[in-house]
Amino acid sequence: MPVDLPSCPSCNSEQIVKNGHIHNGKQNYKCRDCGRQYVENPQNKMIDQPTKNLIDKLLLEKIPLAGIARVTEVSEPWLQSYVNAKYESVSQQVKVRTKKKGKLTIQCDEMWSFVGNKANKQWIWLALAAKTKEIVGVHIGDRRRHGARKLWQSLPSVYRQCAVCYSDFWEAYEQVIPSKRHQAVGKERKTNYIERFNCTMRQRVSRLVRKTLSFSKKIENQIGAIWYFVHHYNTSLHL
Repeated sequence: MPVDLPSCPSCNSEQIVKNGHIHNGKQNYKCRDCGRQYVENPQNKMIDQPTKNLIDKLLLEKIPLAGIARVTEVSEPWLQSYVNAKYESVSQQVKVRTKKKGKLTIQCDEMWSFVGNKANKQWIWLALAAKTKEIVGVHIGDRRRHGARKLWQSLPSVYRQCAVCYSDFWEAYEQVIPSKRHQAVGKERKTNYIERFNCTMRQRVSRLVRKTLSFSKKIENQIGAIWYFVHHYNTSLHL
């Protein structure tokens, strides 16, 4: 005997088919006429603060959003909306301890990532203070001179005035950083800290893994995720 399915709440059509289950196991339906997807007797679930706090921590680990939704038992659409709002609110300015003028050293490097597809390359420019290991400069964009200039401008003024910047031989650094503040080096100890941090980023931020299904679909989320991790990393150095 056929089972009556709940009619479509949008167009009242009876042409309904089962369409899998939502995150809590409840049956999902789809209307063949208008395409609306829905559940019977939907209930709005309030997400409590402890769950949001757990999500905030999981965003700092190499876990895709689908995995976070399963662990915390929230819907993927709600989680995506929550993450969008969080990343939009993240400050895009480095927060580091105040430094006095004097002898400072930073290490600069750039790492490759993509948004949407591998044809849309986005380069993460980073500067790390050799003494404190803090990330003191960040820019996400292209790998041309403009990207190097934005990285230089993101540095606190004390580093632009006093620091010696070690980088690889990528020509954009030489074009932007004053010669008395820049020294290009090969694969040696002068850039080992920033290269190690690049590995940490790829291990902790799932959307930066070279072969992944967790890549960003929006450049705003890519930028927000990177800044969110950088702020967490710098804060953890002072705990």
